[in-house]
Amino acid sequence: MLKKLEEKFRFYFPKHLKNKNRYIKAIKGLNGIEIGGPSFTFSNKGLLPIYKHIEGLDGCNFSDNTIWEGSLNAGKTYIYFDKKQPGTQFISEGNDLKDIKDDTYDFVLSCHNLEHFANPLKALHEWKRITKKDGHLILVLPNKEKTFDHNRKVTTLEHVINDYNNKMGEQDNTHFDEVINFHDISMDAGVNSKDELRERVYQNFENRCVHHHVFNDQFVKEILQEAGYEVLALDLLQIHIFAVARNIK
Repeated sequence: MLKKLEEKFRFYFPKHLKNKNRYIKAIKGLNGIEIGGPSFTFSNKGLLPIYKHIEGLDGCNFSDNTIWEGSLNAGKTYIYFDKKQPGTQFISEGNDLKDIKDDTYDFVLSCHNLEHFANPLKALHEWKRITKKDGHLILVLPNKEKTFDHNRKVTTLEHVINDYNNKMGEQDNTHFDEVINFHDISMDAGVNSKDELRERVYQNFENRCVHHHVFNDQFVKEILQEAGYEVLALDLLQIHIFAVARNIK
């Protein structure tokens, strides 16, 4: 019985990421920004404990009140690690960072965030813009086969390119019916019924809970390369896809 419990626990919470040193090298002693954080995954108890290695980190959230972080204030309020000085908290759409100059940061972090963008290529291009040449992106995404998205089809690169070319906005509802029909409620602690799911989905512009797009490792490689990144490492670990990529603009 105890062995089965341990196996189940380690399925969802493995001890560590095998290639974590490759990710640490990309951010060690440098300054960056996190889109949609802070994230437990990057904390000392997370799978990729990199916060302690960072020189400085700003943050960006789409609203001053989110279901993940509660109330937020713009300014020097971004607390990501208790032994570091707070960074600047931006309140802005993560794919429209007009208050940040080109080539500002050494790296960008994003953990379980890109799937919530209706226009993920726009986000990746914007993150590349604010990153210095040869800077890095560390990306964590849900692994379709191990999450409540497992009944949905993986998004195609052609689809996200069309969204980008058509200047798709974050109020897009293209995938709402698909989410409602194929979302595995039994794997989502946030809803208990299809009615609750439907209500949450149609309030997405306020809560940003919808996974507009569905990822596997191949699609992660394709979308990063399309956006102008060189993929340096990609790791699957249960419900997560980890990737570190270099800005080659």
